[in-house]
Amino acid sequence: MPDFSQQLSQYMPEAAAPIISAWINDTGCQFRIARRRRTKLGDYTAPFRGAPHKISVNHDLNPYAFLITTIHEFAHLQTWQQYKHRVKPHGMEWKGHYKQLMAPFLRLGIFPPDVRYAILQYMENPAASSCTDVHLYRALRKYDENVTEQCTIESIPTNSIFALENGRVFQKLEKLRKRYKCIELSTDRTYLIHPIAEVILIKEAAGIKK
Repeated sequence: MPDFSQQLSQYMPEAAAPIISAWINDTGCQFRIARRRRTKLGDYTAPFRGAPHKISVNHDLNPYAFLITTIHEFAHLQTWQQYKHRVKPHGMEWKGHYKQLMAPFLRLGIFPPDVRYAILQYMENPAASSCTDVHLYRALRKYDENVTEQCTIESIPTNSIFALENGRVFQKLEKLRKRYKCIELSTDRTYLIHPIAEVILIKEAAGIKK
């Protein structure tokens, strides 16, 4: 069987590469290093009309984020093998496989202490994307190359005016549980936006919109 360890070690911690290489061989998965995608870090496609399992992971992730995303997608593969389409994509079955697949990497001490701690917290209730977990996202961001300080919802003052990447303009209001209440200025509609959503600050601490 081919050994993909050398190629994989360019994108993930070296100690993890042989394990992932074995997973690829054992499942017959078509594993692809993908270009950067803003809407997702990786994806899984189930077998269809004779095609194999397919997993892709963005090439520009730091090694720990790349590995976590790879484990996330292999958990989808295992869930499909056991249940096909009979369960929710990120339901209890997927969460169980995710925790099981993550375990050997935690035992090997592959992750730095801050990332390991964030993973352990995240694993209490894994979500559809590691980016939705604020603590894990912050821990992983520290290991990005050429990291620059990004402007996020949580980093700007309340009542500030900001724009999203798509050009829509909002005013930040109060925090409701885990997300910030924001009002879109062109429509007066209210939205709840994740605290680590990247934004463009237009006007700091403006007066409350009437």
